[in-house]
Amino acid sequence: MGKFVMKQTATGFKFDLKAGNGETIATSEVYTTDTACKNGIESVKKCCEGEVEDQTVENFEVKKHPKFEVYTDKAGEYRFRLKARNGEIIAVSEGYKAKPSCLNGIESVKKNAPEAETVVE
Repeated sequence: MGKFVMKQTATGFKFDLKAGNGETIATSEVYTTDTACKNGIESVKKCCEGEVEDQTVENFEVKKHPKFEVYTDKAGEYRFRLKARNGEIIAVSEGYKAKPSCLNGIESVKKNAPEAETVVE
């Protein structure tokens, strides 16, 4: 079972969504307050049913928010970002060498986030 791990940083609060094996699946931005961070977690739980918009293919189909966007970064690695209903980015992934691994990361968010507990470190 996955969990959201919330922690304080030098400039605010952030969370990581971790899979049952402890691997980080997605990370948030830094929020100014713990309440805002908790709201971000709730937003991920609500929006993780979104469709996948694969921006790595030519003439990709634009999906409605909430959605996962798959893209390649400057290093050529595959990443995803989860966008809320208002278009704000609420979670991002690490870089993956292969697109199937990135898509597995999205499936892991969909599987783990809805029932994940929140722990504060």
